[in-house]
Amino acid sequence: MNNCFIILAAGESKRFKSKTPKPYYLFRGKPLFLHSLEKAKESNKFKKIVLVINKKHKKFLKNVNVKNIKIINGGKNRSHSSLKALKIIKNNKISKVFIHDAARPNFSLKLVSNLFKGLKKNKCVVPALKTRNSVKLKEKNKLKNIDRNKIYLTQTPQAFDYKTLLKLQKKTTSKITDDANLFIDADKKVKFINGETDNSKITIRSDIIEKKDLKYGIGFDVHRLVPKRKLYLGGIKIPFALGTLGHSDGDPVIHAVIDSILGACKMGDIGEKFSDKYQKYKNIRSTILLKKIIDQIKLKNYSINNIDINIIVQKPKISKFKNRMIQSISKICEISSSQINIKGKTTEKLGLIGKEKAIACEVITSVITYA
Repeated sequence: MNNCFIILAAGESKRFKSKTPKPYYLFRGKPLFLHSLEKAKESNKFKKIVLVINKKHKKFLKNVNVKNIKIINGGKNRSHSSLKALKIIKNNKISKVFIHDAARPNFSLKLVSNLFKGLKKNKCVVPALKTRNSVKLKEKNKLKNIDRNKIYLTQTPQAFDYKTLLKLQKKTTSKITDDANLFIDADKKVKFINGETDNSKITIRSDIIEKKDLKYGIGFDVHRLVPKRKLYLGGIKIPFALGTLGHSDGDPVIHAVIDSILGACKMGDIGEKFSDKYQKYKNIRSTILLKKIIDQIKLKNYSINNIDINIIVQKPKISKFKNRMIQSISKICEISSSQINIKGKTTEKLGLIGKEKAIACEVITSVITYA
C-alpha cells in the first residue's frame, strides 16, 4: 500500500471573498479540506497523506485535528505546490499518487476505488463528466460552435504513477490547472473514467450555501465524589483525591454531552442507550459510549454544529484542564475544537457541590441536518 494522497489547499481564496480562507470555511459542520482528508483516511488505501497549505493560513489549522499527516507550505502556483508535494515524498517508496483539490469535498470512496482500478493498466486516470450544455468558442471576436460530445469536464482526485508524474512535473515551467495537463502536453495517454455529479468544485461562497436545519438539545448529569474512584472529566483523567461514583467511569461531562446530542437528534437518552442494568457497561469509559452515539447520528445525517459546556464543581479548578478536555471531545465528535466551549463554575461553597461532595455538568448542543 505504497500510495500517497495529496490535498492542495494553498490558494489565496480571492474569489471566495471571506475572512476565513476557503479550505477552512465550515462546510457541513467541519472545515472544507477536512472532508477530503477524512475520506482519504477512511479508504485505508494510502500510506501517506500530504496537505499543502498557504503559509499565511497556518493559524487556521490550530483548532483542527490533523494528526498523522504531512503538512507543507505550497508554492507560487498550483504546479509549484504539486511539485513540492511530490518531492517531499520522494524517499517514501511511493508507487501511486492521488492529487486532489481541497475545494472538492463530495467525492466518494467508490470513485477512489475506480481510480485505483484504472491505474492497473494506465499511468494517468482522471474522472470526467460530459457537459450537458451547448459550448461556444470565441476567437478573434468570432464565435464557433463546438460539439459538446467532445467536451470533458475533468475533476479531482486524479490518479497517477508516481515516478512518471514526478518526471513530467520537473520538466514543466507553465501554470497548469490540473496535473493531467502534463500528460496531455507530453502526448501521453490519459484514461478517463466516469466522474461524479456531486463532485463539484466550490469556488465562490454561493457554492457552499446549503439548506440546513438546526436543532438543539440539553444534557445534564451529576455524580457524587467518593474515595477510591478515578476522576474522569471530558474524557481525560484528572489528578484528584476523589473520583466520581457511577456504573461506568462516572464522567459527568461526557454523559451530559451524550444526552444533549441525543436530545437534539430526538434519539432518547443515555439511560435508554446504555442502561446500568447491563454488566457490559460496568466501569466502561464514557468516551467509548460517546463514539457509539456519534456513529449513530452520522447514519441519520446529523453533524454537530456547536457544544457549550458548564462544569459545576468547587474543586478541582477546571481552567487547568479545559483545553485537554476540548481536544478529547472534538476528536471523538469529529469536529473542530473551535466548535466546543467549556466553562468552569462553582456554587460559592453552597450545597453538595460547594462542599466538594459532587460534580455536575450541563450542556447545550446544536446539530445540523442538510437537505
